Amino acid sequence: MNKIVGIGECAVSNNKNDILKTFALASCVAMTVYCPITNAAGMVHIALPAPNQLNDNCNYRLYYYATTAVPLLISRMCNKYGCRKNDLKIKLFGGADSIQVNDMFEIGKKNLNIIKRSLAHLGLQYNASETGGKYSRTLEMDVSTGDIKLTLQPIKI
Repeated sequence: MNKIVGIGECAVSNNKNDILKTFALASCVAMTVYCPITNAAGMVHIALPAPNQLNDNCNYRLYYYATTAVPLLISRMCNKYGCRKNDLKIKLFGGADSIQVNDMFEIGKKNLNIIKRSLAHLGLQYNASETGGKYSRTLEMDVSTGDIKLTLQPIKI
């Protein structure tokens, strides 16, 4: 069964028939986690690096921000499926560069930096990535194998 992961959402499964999918990643980043021991998989679609201090709506959008989404997905994989952190295979997708010439926000790069920092804080590293550039990425993760099918589309104005 397809499980669609929208912006700021997360899905985890150990059902070998499930496919986790997310669409049109540009500056957003999808982090996938797979445990080959338990055959459990997880995916989160992160929109922003951290909540805005003036408008902190992090309490109900926990997977929207890198600062909360990364530790929550790792915790969920370990607690729900009995995965050990050292067995997790982590991959990063998205974090595209803006099509704007002078993008002072650089959300894609900031998302990736915070995700990498959060993983390091947890004592983890990612195993592979397909990030940056000016591409929109759609991906499907096969829960039975952890394999990723990736589709790239150039970002157009």
